[in-house]
Amino acid sequence: MMKSLFLSFLLGSNLFVNNFSEVQGRKWKGEGTTPNLESITIGRCYDYIRVVNPAVGEKNCSELWEAFRNAFINKDPCNILPQHFELFFKLSLHAIPTDKSLFWENNQLLVNSFSNRARRYMALGDTLFGFFGDFLNWCGQENSTGLDYESCPTAAECENNAVDAFWRMASMTYAQHSSGVIHVLLNGSAEGGAYPVKGFFADYEIPHLQRDKISQIDIWVVDDIEGPNTDSCGHNTVQILEDRLKTLGYSVTCTDNYKPVMFLLCLDNPDHSKCTLSSSAPAAQRGPISSDRGGSWNKLMFVSFVGFLFRSVLVY
Repeated sequence: MMKSLFLSFLLGSNLFVNNFSEVQGRKWKGEGTTPNLESITIGRCYDYIRVVNPAVGEKNCSELWEAFRNAFINKDPCNILPQHFELFFKLSLHAIPTDKSLFWENNQLLVNSFSNRARRYMALGDTLFGFFGDFLNWCGQENSTGLDYESCPTAAECENNAVDAFWRMASMTYAQHSSGVIHVLLNGSAEGGAYPVKGFFADYEIPHLQRDKISQIDIWVVDDIEGPNTDSCGHNTVQILEDRLKTLGYSVTCTDNYKPVMFLLCLDNPDHSKCTLSSSAPAAQRGPISSDRGGSWNKLMFVSFVGFLFRSVLVY
């Protein structure tokens, strides 16, 4: 009798522990919702409309948070679709200046530095909706209005997770409202090629560009300072991109190691051989070609550009 009771107790305890662990443990492999997500996003919203880009006008930041949150709470975290965020993007939408759109793959931090918070270009992360969610993580729980701070599904676990759904909608919206000369900054040292044939730019941005609003697409392929040079204009995946865009009817230029971006990289690597003032390897451009004025011009451009960057830092 005592043996039976003891076995029953062990079985019950084991079930309780397993159930408790399942509730308290990590359900998914990804990181959980960023702590203080509401405060961060509302704060970012006010920072954007008051400091970063006041030209967008008034936005109700609390309303934006509610629209954002309602897109994924109380839903299966593996069944969140881009259209669930439609209200958020409708409320946060603003104009993207002509000739200032900057698309990218595999070099987000470099793009952030080069765009300079929309002062030079307006990349996706420099829009209000991109600024709102950049570098954050979030997910909800089915049949619950709460956020999951323990874990969130990765793309490998389920394609239709809340973060990827948001950025798909962001990419489509950004592409639809880009106009004039479009710029694309690619990493020529990226493993697998500068242009991922399956990626956000390929799958969600190129298909939503508005042909009648775009005059030209300029591709910049920039290697990491330490290399390697795995891709370049007219070769490998960049050639695939050029051919695709031309087939769609766009006028396309491509430049390897675009000098202004190289100057920016050289600020962090001033002693590297690629950062000598008198460049012996001028940028190679395909498409419309401009003349090279020699080493003196390169020196002047480098010094002027570095001076401009430091003035920007002092002012802002």
